[in-house]
Amino acid sequence: MTVIKREDMLDVLDSYQGEITVATLGSHSALQILKGAREEGFRTIAICEAGREEPYRRFRAADEILVLNKFRDILKDDFIETLRKKKAVIVPHGSLIAYVGIDGIEELLRVPMVGNRSILRWEADRSAERRWLLEAGIRMPGETKDPREIKGLSLVKFPGAKGGRGYFLASSYEEFVEKSEKVRRKMEARGEEMGEATIQEYIPGVNMYLSYFYSPLKGEVEFFSIDRRYESNIDGLTRIPAADQTRALIEPSYVVVGNIPIVARESLLPRILEMGDNIVKVSKKIAPPGMLGPFCLETMVDHNLEFIAFEISARIVAGTNPYMDGSPYSVLLHGPGMSMGRRIAREIRNALDQGREGELFT
Repeated sequence: MTVIKREDMLDVLDSYQGEITVATLGSHSALQILKGAREEGFRTIAICEAGREEPYRRFRAADEILVLNKFRDILKDDFIETLRKKKAVIVPHGSLIAYVGIDGIEELLRVPMVGNRSILRWEADRSAERRWLLEAGIRMPGETKDPREIKGLSLVKFPGAKGGRGYFLASSYEEFVEKSEKVRRKMEARGEEMGEATIQEYIPGVNMYLSYFYSPLKGEVEFFSIDRRYESNIDGLTRIPAADQTRALIEPSYVVVGNIPIVARESLLPRILEMGDNIVKVSKKIAPPGMLGPFCLETMVDHNLEFIAFEISARIVAGTNPYMDGSPYSVLLHGPGMSMGRRIAREIRNALDQGREGELFT
């Protein structure tokens, strides 16, 4: 299969006459994306899976709702033709990666996309992601390649944007085998693929998910917001006394159920800004033209106030959803009302007005 060429998508974009339409999958951060696009004057489309469209109807989130049997049907030729006739551009988020897949995005989704579609593979491939972050000078947890070599508490996780599903802790090879078999059975029951496990040193500290926006039009990295994830059932377990946890024999899980806003102490901001700048600098080398638009560095902050990154998301994350009217950081740059969804739409608007679409779309 041939990878979609950027120039071909720019030709499609050039063929659109009049105003474009902003489209996204009805999931993840769609409400924010659609709201922001409307605020910047665009028509909007929510692409929903059958049975999951009600929130977008009830919140009147989009000008049009298109319903598919399953999200992956977005790749069908007739649906792609429908999107083109509606002059649609796609704003990607985690559900597009999880349900449509990197290969589908790179080879079949022949609709102009906001951002660099080739960089999404770097977030989906754990080893590539690790090379990227380390080259950017960002500390990462120690990694164990062979589960037989697990020597301390480790977090085991599997590829893809699945919101923490299937993650578990293991302190030995025997524990890894036992728990991975349980996860395997659950994954197969859901029809999901396990893929290759990543085994990372467990870092105690505070979760901080750092969201940024890189504007190719301004050549500037904007620090946008911070959140932490509320996860079931691990966060509920912390409210149970340790002795009762032991007796209860509850297996912890890390499925994300919500997001909590955080404001960092100001002395942490210089390092936060430096990390964002370094991520963008390296991205231009590994996947030209590099990062375009939103991204998130997912970190722990330890007792020495050092950031240890365990993942990067090369697109908007759901952790920006608490900030639909802006964050304490976005308000400093843009004033009130600038969500990440609106920031994406503002960059689209500016690119169109300045005739610089080629710097934002692929």
